[in-house]
Amino acid sequence: MSDIVYMTKERVKELEIEIRELKVHGRKEIAQKIAEARSHGDLSENAEYDAALHDQQILEMKINNLENTLSRVQVISPDELPDDKIYILTKVKLKNKLNGSTLDYMLVSPEEADFEKRKISVSSPIGKALMGKVVGDTAEIIAPAGKIKYEILEISK
Repeated sequence: MSDIVYMTKERVKELEIEIRELKVHGRKEIAQKIAEARSHGDLSENAEYDAALHDQQILEMKINNLENTLSRVQVISPDELPDDKIYILTKVKLKNKLNGSTLDYMLVSPEEADFEKRKISVSSPIGKALMGKVVGDTAEIIAPAGKIKYEILEISK
């Protein structure tokens, strides 16, 4: 997989810290679990040992996946992008045309998406519907509850 992954500098730093933590502390914890399980004797019927080896495989896969992601990162900054339309790293204010409620989101890469922080992926249904729109446009989003129409009230960085 060689697709470019767009991330902010802040998210790259977060991933680098996470990888370092997994390599240092995560590996140390797994090594201790394996050593503890080995001390119980016969490894052929030692479920604790098998579980520790499984945990080690999962940890190494996670480290590998994060490193693979970082190897494909292209750091982007909102300042580098135009502000005439909705792009990645654009902050948008939307008005639900049915009930009048407003929502604020920031469009980010799938790797940075965090709905609780109001960061939605550009590849999500909402993100796809908003991309390229300008203030005053209406975006129609197909959600499990049906079609929802949003008016774009504001665009900012």
